[in-house]
Amino acid sequence: MNTLSTRRSFIRQSATILAGTSIASAAENPKANTTAGPNLKGRIFKALKGSKREKGETLEAFFTRLQGLGYDGLESGRAGEAAAYREASTKTGFRIHGLVNGGHWGVRLSDPDPAVREKGRVNLERALMNAHLLGGSSVLLVPGKVNGAKETHEHVWERSIEQVRKVLPLASRIGVRVLIETVWNGFCESPETFRDYIDDFDSPWVGAYFDIGNMQKFAPAHEWIRILGNRTVKLDVKDWGKKNGFCRLGEGDVDWDKVRQELKAIDFSGWATREGSDGSIEDTSKLIDELLIGI
Repeated sequence: MNTLSTRRSFIRQSATILAGTSIASAAENPKANTTAGPNLKGRIFKALKGSKREKGETLEAFFTRLQGLGYDGLESGRAGEAAAYREASTKTGFRIHGLVNGGHWGVRLSDPDPAVREKGRVNLERALMNAHLLGGSSVLLVPGKVNGAKETHEHVWERSIEQVRKVLPLASRIGVRVLIETVWNGFCESPETFRDYIDDFDSPWVGAYFDIGNMQKFAPAHEWIRILGNRTVKLDVKDWGKKNGFCRLGEGDVDWDKVRQELKAIDFSGWATREGSDGSIEDTSKLIDELLIGI
């Protein structure tokens, strides 16, 4: 079996574990996996990105409130507060499923200066360790930016792969994956190109963090999901429309029926994290249920 086949097998076998749930819990509710149609209840784990605490609200109280609203976890961008988040998570049982790599836009792995690229690699290593401290399974990474003649598409491709490969022994040792986010960075703006980029790493410790709304600008979100297949490990939940840009979930151009169908077709199970805002976090919870999980 070649390395790429091994990577894909690894993804299929470990998706539920990395999502922060257990195979046993899914077995306790077999209807969640056998419901006809595109219903993904029990296979998608609902999360928020960042802190939306009320003034004076403690982390423990915030996590308890999110649990009451049906959220399964949170993705943090606050590496400096990793210990506090971990403590609150342990006390409440509320999961911090991953960490956003801070500074990846400014200290880019694609920078023309080797010293900056090296600093970006160190930052990524630090993010992996903090994600591990939080009990998370991934670090979200923007790999670079097409930024003129000194940062071309080819540069981002080659330089980022070179730097990310250096951290993969650490990722493997601590069990935290590097997930490349689909963003507006001038890089891999077609699903086929992004698919090939992920495959070029040839590692089970690198996958796709697919942003549903971000890539609607370039091709329908459901086409990205179909073409990326099981390379997609986690989802950012957004909506986007040609007339209204990023917007409340359900008010853009994303075809949520087809998104659900394609996620079911690739047997997706994992975290779906809302990036952005709707009317309230209560509103967001209901919208994710209605549009993505399909209850």
